[in-house]
Formats: sequence, C-alpha cells, structure tokens
Amino acid sequence: MTVDFSLYAGNPATVGATFDGDGVNFAVFSEHASRMTLCLFSEDGETETARLDLPERDGDVWHGYIPGLRPGQLYGYRAHGPYRPDEGHRFNPNKLLIDPYAKRLTGHPKWSDALMGYEIGMKRDDLSFDKADSAPFMPKCVVVDPAFSWGDDEPPDTPIAETIIYEAHVKGMTQLHPDAAPRGKFLGLASEPMLDYLVKLGITTIELLPSQAFLNDKFLVERDLTNYWGYQTIGFFAPEPRYLHDGDISEFQTMVARFHAAGIEVLMDVVYNHTGEGNELGPTLSFRGLDNRSYYRLEQNPRYYVNDTGTGNTLNLDHPMVLRMVMDSLRYWVEVMHVDGFRFDLCSTLGRTSTGFDRGAAFFDAVRQDPVLTKVKLIAEPWDIGPGGYQLGAFPPPFMEWNDRFRDGIRRYWRGDPGRAPDLADRLTGSALQFDHSGRPATSSVNFVSAHDGFTLADVVSYNSKHNEANGEDNRDGHSENYSFNLGAEGETQNIGILAARERRRRNMMATLLLAQGTPMILAGDEIGHSQGGNNNAYCQDSEISWIDWENGDDAFLEFTKRMIAFRKAHPILRQKRFLHSRERAIDGKEDLFWSRADGTPMTSEDWNNPDLRLVCVEMRTASGTPRYSALETAIFAVFNAGSAVEVNSPEDPEGMHWKLEIDTAHPEADPKPVSGGKITVSEASVIVLVQEKD
Repeated sequence: MTVDFSLYAGNPATVGATFDGDGVNFAVFSEHASRMTLCLFSEDGETETARLDLPERDGDVWHGYIPGLRPGQLYGYRAHGPYRPDEGHRFNPNKLLIDPYAKRLTGHPKWSDALMGYEIGMKRDDLSFDKADSAPFMPKCVVVDPAFSWGDDEPPDTPIAETIIYEAHVKGMTQLHPDAAPRGKFLGLASEPMLDYLVKLGITTIELLPSQAFLNDKFLVERDLTNYWGYQTIGFFAPEPRYLHDGDISEFQTMVARFHAAGIEVLMDVVYNHTGEGNELGPTLSFRGLDNRSYYRLEQNPRYYVNDTGTGNTLNLDHPMVLRMVMDSLRYWVEVMHVDGFRFDLCSTLGRTSTGFDRGAAFFDAVRQDPVLTKVKLIAEPWDIGPGGYQLGAFPPPFMEWNDRFRDGIRRYWRGDPGRAPDLADRLTGSALQFDHSGRPATSSVNFVSAHDGFTLADVVSYNSKHNEANGEDNRDGHSENYSFNLGAEGETQNIGILAARERRRRNMMATLLLAQGTPMILAGDEIGHSQGGNNNAYCQDSEISWIDWENGDDAFLEFTKRMIAFRKAHPILRQKRFLHSRERAIDGKEDLFWSRADGTPMTSEDWNNPDLRLVCVEMRTASGTPRYSALETAIFAVFNAGSAVEVNSPEDPEGMHWKLEIDTAHPEADPKPVSGGKITVSEASVIVLVQEKD
C-alpha cells in the first residue's frame, strides 16, 4: 500500500499512536504549544522523511490521522511555542520529542549537547536557546499494534494473605545463569530453568525493578557506568529496550504469560513521581519540550522545578491530563500487558498537594475508584525527600506499603542492639502501630530485611561499613547506617567460626521474615547468599557486583529458605488479615497472642523495658474476631533468642493436642519431632518454632 503521509482529522479521545487496521491516529497533549509537528522517519531511524503539522486541536489535544500507515513506523514530535524558562515555558522545535504514550522506543538517547534545549557553556545557562537538531541522537518512537494471542491466560490472583514477593532485576537474575536464555532479557527471565527454580523456591509473585523505558544518565556514561536499576523513566508505556531480544513488545507479554502459566504473578516497580529529564539543566527529551509548565511542578520562580524526589523534577499530578497519562499507563500495563500490580517508587510524592501529603489526593482517589486498578496489587514506597515525606502507615486502602522499619528493627534485634525486643514484637505482629487503622489488614505491611537499595542479606552479616568505591563517588553515596555487623571480619573470610555465625544469623533473619504477620518480600539472590561485596548502592553497577552468581550459590541456605516458605504456606496462623492484640477468642476463650518469659510466665512491662532483653517467646493463634469458618484451634509457639543458650518452658499440651518442634535455626536440617511438656534448650542466637497439632 502506498502512503502519501497526508494528515486528516484524527480522534482526540485516543491519546498516543493508535493503529486501527487502516491507518494510524496520532494524538498528543500540550496546553501551551502553538503548533505540533509530527516527524516520520525511515526504517533505520536515520532519515526524517516527513514533517507534518497535526491539523486539529480539541481542547489541549493535538491530533491527526494518516491512512495506510502501518505498525513499525518510526516517529517523534516537535513542539512549537514560547521559550521563556522564567515563565516555565521551554518549547524548542529543534528538539525531537518522545511521545509520552509511545508503546515502544528504538533505544536510548545518545548523549550530545544537542539534547539540551539551551546552549551548553553560555553564561545564561538554560535561559539561552539552542538551535541544534537533536533527532540524530534521539531514540524514535515506534507505532505498535499491541494485540497478542493470550490464549487461556488467567492471572493467578493470589490472595494477599498468601503472597510471597520476590524482588528481582531482569538482567541481574539471568546474566550469569548457566541455562537461562536469552540472558538479560524478559524472555530469559521467563525461560524454563528460571520458572522451574522460582516454582520450587515457592514464591508466588515476582516484582521487577523498573522495566519501563529509562534513561542512561550522562554522568554515569561519562564514568563508564550504567543506570542499572532504572529509576529514570522516559517512557511510561514502553518496555525497556535493552530487555527486548528482538525489539518486539510481545516479548514482555510472552514473559507474563509464562509466569502466569507457572502460577506466578508479575508486579512492576514504576516511577511516576519524576522523569529522566532532571532539573532546569537537564535534557529536553519529551515532557519538558511538549509542555513543561503542565507536566512538571514548578517553584514560585517557574524557571526551577519542585524537587521532592531528589532527582531534579516532580511530575505534576495536579494537572488532569498528566494524571490521566499516569492512569492510562497503569491500565495499559494491566489490560494490554496483563501485569498483576505495581510498586510505586517514592509514592509519597504522588500524594502531594499544595498543603503537603494528602491520603485523599487526586492520584489516590483516581486509583481507588478505578475498576481495573482496584483488582490488582498496589504497593507504596512510603517516603520522598520533601517536607513531611515519610508517611509509613498513612496510605489509603487498598495500598500496601514497603515497611523499612521492619527491615531496621529485625536487623537491630539480631545484631544485639539494646532495647530492641519491643520493636521485634511489633514487627512480628504486623506493625499494628502503623497499620491497624482505617480497616487496613495486617497484610498492608510489606516486610523485608533486604531490598535492591541497601545491603544484600549476606552483606548485612559480612560488612560493618559500605564499600561503594566502584560507584566512582569516593564511597560517599549510599546509606551509612545499615544496622549490619560483620561478626568478626570485614568481608570475605575463611574463619570457620565466623562463617558459621553468619550462616546462622542469615537463617534467623529469613526465619523472622517468614514467621511475621504481613506480606513478606525476599530480595532475589538472598536465598543463595548473593553478595555485592559490601556495595549498598549498586544502582550503577551493571556488572558482576549486581548479577547473581548462580554457580557459587549457597545450596544449604536455599534449602532452608524453601523450607521456611513451605512452612509459612502450610500455616495460616502466620498470614492473617486481622491483627493480633492478645484478645480472647470466641472459639475457645484463649487469647490470640501470648508473650512469655523463658519460664512460661507472662511478660511484664518491666521485662519489655529491660534494655538487655534478648529473648522473645510468643504463642500465636487465629485472631480474635476471625469468623468461625476459618478459625483454627491450633497454635504456633516461637522463640527468638538473640542471646546465650537458654532453657525455655514449652507450653502445656492441651487435651487431645501435642506440640511438635518444626524449625530450629541452630539445626536447620533436623527433622520435626514431638515435644512433650517441659523444657526445651534453645541454642545461642537461634529461632525455634513449635506447632500445636491434634493427636
């Protein structure tokens, strides 16, 4: 079919580049532009074959339709309007712009001064105007038909109470795996060897670090480093190009379908709080050039950007069309790409209004009423760097939240910090102080002891200090307080005693994570002892520092982790929606939660306030108020001993019941065995778990 590139009136309701079988509809939002030009490119992206002004404007949406145009066509935009940074306007038609709704990008920007809207080196900085054409250095948008043969694909729809999250990086998971192929790609992550491994591990949900198209920052490229984590989004609808093997978005869809067939959900870590364009000295790639004043929150002097994110800019979700873009993006990933939920980076920013954080902000209200998004899992990272940015526990349902207080509390308890027993107790019972309000369930707390940001679990027990020298910032980057302890040697050691102590402490922390109320999250690689050599900020390390070393994994710890995951799945008492508050149960008149000393007597205020307390004993049952149809008559008794070996009185055997020792981190390979009333020796620095069973 011959295409003459003639533009006709399009449809403003369908934003983006939409193929309808006969041609392509183009629509893009810009409130302050005076003219919008669609640029078409040759197959190789090297030659600009046409510049066509979009002929229609309805409200603030510019649109046009080209009959005969097909998927695969490369394109971009040039926006015309005032260049007055001191008024918040940064239009520069010399800069080729990414369509915010582009469903595929050909690659990444190639760093050049031409990417800047202003002249580099001028005294007036961003107040100057650059006339160089950026097109040779820009990735091109690609017209895509996202139709995919899903067959009988069904989301696993795992209940939150049964969810075990596994946080993973697409490349980090696969780059060194001996059998995964293609390595470093979506398809490699969903290859049979990887799926088989994850199914046997027992996780229910994989949470992918940013997989939307992101920028490789200039300052990293200049140091021969890479934006590895991906928290610099430039395309909210496009999969990250480097994770595509043949450049087809169907590869992402295939990955999701394979995970679903294996019974595993797919969550995406998404970054809607800022973009990769940075501050006023950053590049003009998309939003800045399309309508800077609409897309970004600006300071009172609109030359500058509100920077609640620490990345140079903040998306303006107060603008209805920017909010619509975010909502359209989320629905696209659910409805077209079939993902099962999202983790929102710096989610406090998404709830900011002119008066600060508001759990009733437009974004939260929009999500909570959306019939698509209320069916998937939603997880908030509860902070940003703005005033009042730390909002743990403040998000509205149905949001869950990353609980970094769980991470810090568990690390400090097992490190032996004084006075940490009350904190451990709170974390074991779902962090009720933060989450038990507004009808929120205990599963609202996403518990973790390590994540991509910070030490791996192996490094928590191997390093006293961060070692980020490879990042090129003289070890100034990353958190300095990690609540870690090397147990006698910094980093690698051959000392058998130190290695044994490290192994036990890892078991203790993994056990604590999987025994706690809430929703557990495991960092990929922790289950086999992956170390980053003490680097706690590997955001720029696309290298063996970050890639999981499968060949040298800790098989014993893997088996222990599998055992703990299976144990959690087998015992509903550990994964309740209702909080435990030591209230009597209608089913048997017993309290749902009982804290005791080693001798079995109840804990007192004096005990809890003792800074030297290193022993916590807890008996848990199904929570008071649990409907009779799901209440259990059995119980779980656990001891968390961060001190010396001690004898603990086991609970008495009720009539028709007995206790069985199921878990002992000092003897991880021991088989379960019955325990008849009396004393149990709990080894130094260990966890034991008893389960009450019917005779």
